[in-house]
Amino acid sequence: MKQTQRLDKILAHMGIGTRSELKRLTKGGAILVNGVKVKDSGMQVNPDTDLITVNGDPVVYREFVYLMMNKPQGVVSATEDNRDRTVVDLLDSAYSPFDVFPVGRLDKDTEGFLLLTNDGKLAHNLLSPRKHVPKTYFAKVEWEVGEADRAAFAQGVILDDGYETLPGTLTILSVGSESVGQPSEIELTIMEGKFHQVKRMFQAVGKTVVYLKRISMGPLTLDESLALGDSRELREDELIALRNAHEV
Repeated sequence: MKQTQRLDKILAHMGIGTRSELKRLTKGGAILVNGVKVKDSGMQVNPDTDLITVNGDPVVYREFVYLMMNKPQGVVSATEDNRDRTVVDLLDSAYSPFDVFPVGRLDKDTEGFLLLTNDGKLAHNLLSPRKHVPKTYFAKVEWEVGEADRAAFAQGVILDDGYETLPGTLTILSVGSESVGQPSEIELTIMEGKFHQVKRMFQAVGKTVVYLKRISMGPLTLDESLALGDSRELREDELIALRNAHEV
């Protein structure tokens, strides 16, 4: 069965105009469906099969958008905030009609991979604790990180509130030294996303994270060509991988 929707709802969703603006466009003959001037902007159309044009330009309907952002420090993972800029504030205004939101959150001072979408089902699958979606972080840690820390994380550590984390995979890229002021560099993969979890896991073993960047989430890896604060839409292969991995 064909899925039809109100024409004005479709066009408003695509950011073409408000319903009152669309009525004016309709009255002026600017909106056509399958080559025929529209008389009622509230008419039912099928956005997948009907050809909709506004002022001669075809409207390609999309219900969902999926964006990868390289989140900078100093912005919060929210749709709105009374004090700070949000990740949504960094997006091109073309995405405003889609009401996208961040999937999960990164701390204000954490950089890196953030997924934004308006697809609630996919977001739920990625955030569901029972899905155990892996997230990998790069961090600089004061000071020396060693085998004992790797073994502790592999077992799970007790956080400051008594919560025992799931096992994490710690990869030590370089070992730091307090005497020369050189932090260790590591990668850590975890399967959950408790508040400040990476920082609190290192606190549990007596160490301090001084820089944190998420580099991957599920099957997706941060596009290093994205400058801090920039974003791009997911490629089709990335979206397929995301759906195949977690829409089960």
